[in-house]
Order: sequence, then C-alpha cells, then structure tokens
Amino acid sequence: MTAFPTLAAFETALAALTTPDMGARDAALARQAQLTKPPGSLGRLEEIAVFMAGWQGQARPRIARGRAVIFAGNHGVVARGVSAFPAEVTVQMVANFTAGGAAINQLAAAAGLELSVVPLDLDRPTADFTTGPAMSETECLSALSAGAAAVGDADLLVLGEMGIGNTTPAAALAAASFGGDAADWVGPGTGVDGEGMARKAAVVAEGLARHRGHLNGAFEVLRRLGGREIAAMAGAVLAARMKGVPVVLDGFIGTAAVAPLALVNPAITAHCLAGHCSAEPGHIRLLDRLGLRPILSLDMRLGEGSGAAVAVQVIRAAIAAHDGMATFAEAGVANA
Repeated sequence: MTAFPTLAAFETALAALTTPDMGARDAALARQAQLTKPPGSLGRLEEIAVFMAGWQGQARPRIARGRAVIFAGNHGVVARGVSAFPAEVTVQMVANFTAGGAAINQLAAAAGLELSVVPLDLDRPTADFTTGPAMSETECLSALSAGAAAVGDADLLVLGEMGIGNTTPAAALAAASFGGDAADWVGPGTGVDGEGMARKAAVVAEGLARHRGHLNGAFEVLRRLGGREIAAMAGAVLAARMKGVPVVLDGFIGTAAVAPLALVNPAITAHCLAGHCSAEPGHIRLLDRLGLRPILSLDMRLGEGSGAAVAVQVIRAAIAAHDGMATFAEAGVANA
C-alpha cells in the first residue's frame, strides 16, 4: 500500500487528495481561544498547533513517531560541470550519514527524530536530461514508490536529500512547473562561481528545450527533468497525504520536488510546512509560488533535511504550548 506501481495509481492519488479533519481543527481553535494568553499572542505557534491538529485528526496533537528520511541519488547531468563537487561525494556522504557523522544526524537527534537513509541506485546515475529523459517510466515509478514506502507509521515526516548536482534538476523542475527563464531558478548550489552558474543556466535551458511539448503532467516533468531522490521525495509527500501525515519540507531541492505535483493539483501543499527558507536564491520564489511561508530563515543551504529538522523544534514548542497551557477556567484567570 501507498506505493505507485503504475502511472494510473500515481495520477489517481494526486487527483484525490485527502483533507484535514475539520472537527479536530475546530476543537484546536476552540482550545486556543481558552488558553491563558491574549488571542493570537503566540503568533505562528498557534497556527502550527492548529495545523498539526487538523492533519493528525486530534485536537491535542503529538509527535510520537517523528521521522526524518534522506533520499540519495546521482545525476548524469553532473558530467556537464554543474557542481563544485564530484559525483562520488554522494556515496561518501551516505556513508557519513550511516556512521552518524553528518549535520543531519545531530539535528535530527536534537529534534527527537528517527533518521533513515534511502540510497537509490547510486552506482547508476540518471541520464543527462539534456540528451533525453532523466529516467524511464519504470525508474521513475520505482523512485516514487521508494518514497512512499519510507513514510511508514510516522506522525510527522521530515524530508531530506543528498545528490551531487541536484540543484540543477531542481531548477529545471521549478522552471517547468512555474515558468520563467532558467537563470531565474539557478543558484550557486554547493558553491559554483559565476561562470558555473551561467553553465548551470545553459544546461537547464537546454533540458527545457529538449523536452518542450512533453512537460504536460507531474509524472513527465519528474521523470524527464528530475532525479531518483527528487522523485522519491515527491512520492513521500503524496503518500504522506494519503495517510494524513504532515510533512516538513527542507530547502530548494525538496521544495522543487513538490512543484510538479502542484502544477497538477495546487492543494498538494496543504499538509506541508516549509521548515526554512534557504540561501539558494530560487527557494523563496518557489515557496511563494507554492503558497508556503517558511518557519525559519537561517541562511542555511546544506540540504540533508537540516533546516526542516531544526524547524521541528519550533513545531514541538507549538504543540507543547497548545497542550500544556492552562485554560482561563483551569487557572482561575479572568477572560475579558
């Protein structure tokens, strides 16, 4: 269950998105109105608590099984010189995640999240999307299904990625979904210079031209321009929606994974929180197009789910205040 064995299964799920439990949401709003504080005085913490209540289907939400998942994939487009690091770094960083030595290991632990790593055919990079589709239909469905399978029994899902060169396909997905020139969406990624950014923009423009006329649905956009780890994040977002599990998105790449889904059904972001706004220039523009307001803005651009994991501590704070505060009646405080 919650895998996508066929294109029809994927498209059916995307067309029939579940909605939050409005009864639980209304009950959470009613509780907020009775807590010992002026209405709205906790700002977005109140909004986050109500959001969580609606998607978890309980007026007093909990994070008992928070899970961070990192999907890793390699990209054939790296051969075009779009990254400051070689492709073998993807494998090396997966080993670092497994050994517990990466930033996300520490940040997930601090946020009380279980962490899992899902490498996706790292010895077999996707095709260079300037010469043809990045993935076959079978490969894309497999990646979507790997993402769906990773949701498990989580009650909050943080999505991260590792894939050298993946800001390039992310920029291509954003441009294919929301328009604009390639240069509007590319950024420094792992640290390329101005010449490198111009090269990335040219590669993205070439890929968009190559597939023009075929970018007419979420699946085709993902398989032609994306990558395995990006498709896996898209699959995880959709499967989480099917289960009513709230999702915390990370940076530019994770957010770009949702863009093709939003092209078909803009309501896909309703169960998502934007953990942060990264320093990658296209991210704030992408968040705006998706109607997402970031919880944090810390100039982070690491990926790995790192910014989203930090944001979980704010989400926990929102839930703690919502659950633990006394009502006016309980505290014997006058409610004007």
